[in-house]
Amino acid sequence: MSEYGITGFGAYIPRLRLERTAIAAAHAWMAPSLRGLARGKRAFCSWDEDSITMAVEAARDCVAPQQRATIGNLTFVSTTFPYADLQNSLIVAGALGLPATTSTADLGGSQRAGIAALAAALRAQQGQALVVAADRPRAKPASVQEMAYGAGAAAFTLSSGTPIAKLLGSHVATAPFIDHFRASGEPYDYVWEERWIRDEGYAKLIPPVVKAALLEAKTPIAEIDTLILASPLKGAAATLAKQLGFTGRLAESLDDGCGYAGVAHPLLMLAATLQTTRPGQRILLVGFGQGAEAIVLQTTEAIADHAPNRGVPVALAEAVPTTDYLRMASFYNEIDLDWGMRGEKTGKAALTTQYREASQLGAFVAGKCQACGTVQFPQLAYCVNPGCAAPAAQFDDFPLTEVPAKVLTFTADWLSYHPAPPLYVGFVQFDAGARLLMEIVDVGAEGLDVGTPLRIVFRIKEPDKIRGYNRYFWKATPIAARPAGEKN
Repeated sequence: MSEYGITGFGAYIPRLRLERTAIAAAHAWMAPSLRGLARGKRAFCSWDEDSITMAVEAARDCVAPQQRATIGNLTFVSTTFPYADLQNSLIVAGALGLPATTSTADLGGSQRAGIAALAAALRAQQGQALVVAADRPRAKPASVQEMAYGAGAAAFTLSSGTPIAKLLGSHVATAPFIDHFRASGEPYDYVWEERWIRDEGYAKLIPPVVKAALLEAKTPIAEIDTLILASPLKGAAATLAKQLGFTGRLAESLDDGCGYAGVAHPLLMLAATLQTTRPGQRILLVGFGQGAEAIVLQTTEAIADHAPNRGVPVALAEAVPTTDYLRMASFYNEIDLDWGMRGEKTGKAALTTQYREASQLGAFVAGKCQACGTVQFPQLAYCVNPGCAAPAAQFDDFPLTEVPAKVLTFTADWLSYHPAPPLYVGFVQFDAGARLLMEIVDVGAEGLDVGTPLRIVFRIKEPDKIRGYNRYFWKATPIAARPAGEKN
């Protein structure tokens, strides 16, 4: 019997992780109380990461290249979109190589938007859908939020057939309860008093919504296996569980290694939960923001055989740790460093060229010569093999994003301007035969070596800080050892 539901999931967390002790130490002279929050590490975006790049990486973890041609709807959720009047989801779709007929939409404006998008897609049951949420909330230095916040993304596919999780019930109630807000154009949230948020917000707005969702799902609270509530407030989930009379498992908060990833966080927690959940279990997903929303899901037999390419455990494990607080401050534009004259260049994008080469640049599509099999990027007028020289009309599209690669040559450049020195650049050798000079990012203390395995990631190539436009492209990053994952 064909059912509609969640058919896949994926996740992404930036590799850069800052020790919270470093944040507390930087502000000890004026905010010594932050030491009480200085446990674990939080993720933060590199200078070339934003909500778009994280969304692309989460979606790649969720949807294999051969499955992307069937995606009919893409919803991209964030409260930190790079663009106010340019469809962010369009860039995500281009990087994934989705069909031009895919309907794309941006959604934001509330911390509840991720859950709202997922619930709407589950209820609509409209073909093959992809829901992606990504956020990189920015906090004022020395604030509690700076300690708690992180960054990340999660993605889910939905369709008819054999889902891994199906919707049993849901409910939503809106309310003009403003626990925080950020005015348009402002960098930071303005946050209200925590006790009031707990007592008047969480405690009074969430329980009626949960009870209504459970009633629709015909599921008593005693039959819920896992409760998911994403919140930057410590202990919020445990307090809600007690109020609801819930005695099951509280989902892992991902506080250590990630931090609160804004609108993406409840979906990140759901992705992590699905990766360790057995068939037949029921999950209660709760969101808060200008009201509350609750979704009741049940996993199916198909969950036993499903796993993303990387998932949350790998995303957490592939960390590049640092104690350099000023690195995060620089990447988040909290300080204005003197980069010298080499840093004065501007990066105006040629939008005409970008449009003409969109199929190659956006989705990193090389050409494979039908005559001799040579893989080449960029695609030129004729085959680069001197013994062939076949015309470009005889090339087949050959995406490089998922092709295994390794370091052929490299250099660490401290002389050229780069927002995260040194600039690692070198020839990347793809297993398919292509060879390309590329930037290599997120290189840890162990450095690089010839033969280091690499994977390809979507990043900002160059920001135009004068006009506010980013040029996106693909870079390489070292592959870290992966943890073994098992179903509980």
